[in-house]
Parts: sequence; C-alpha cells; structure tokens
Amino acid sequence: MTDPTAWQKSSFSGADANQNCVHVRLAASGDIELVESDKPETIMATTPANFAAFLKGVKAGEFDHLIEGRRE
Repeated sequence: MTDPTAWQKSSFSGADANQNCVHVRLAASGDIELVESDKPETIMATTPANFAAFLKGVKAGEFDHLIEGRRE
C-alpha cells in the first residue's frame, strides 16, 4: 500500500517524476496538499471533502472546457 503522506502523482503523468505533474499527499493536519511540478515551492491545501468533490467534477467532465480552450 502507498504511504498517503508521501507525494504521489497520477499514472497518466509522464515517466519523468518532475514533468507536467500535479503531486498530491495527505498532510499531518489531515488536509490534502497539492503541488505543481513546475512550481514545487507553492503548496495548495484543501479538505478531503473538497478534494473529493473536485475529483468527482473532473471525472464527470465538468472542467473539460478548460483544457479544450473553451469558455462556458
């Protein structure tokens, strides 16, 4: 089993550990922390509930227009 407090990245990211990735981990505070590989000094934190809601939205395609260059 993967240590939830260690930085993890999606298997859909490139093979290079620092290339075009968002890394995620469980912080000691209980928050979920995210960091972008291009700006590792900037860490964003959110609650597990907010992160779960975000993931549901991603899976449902709610943000597809952002990566396709469309505005809604």
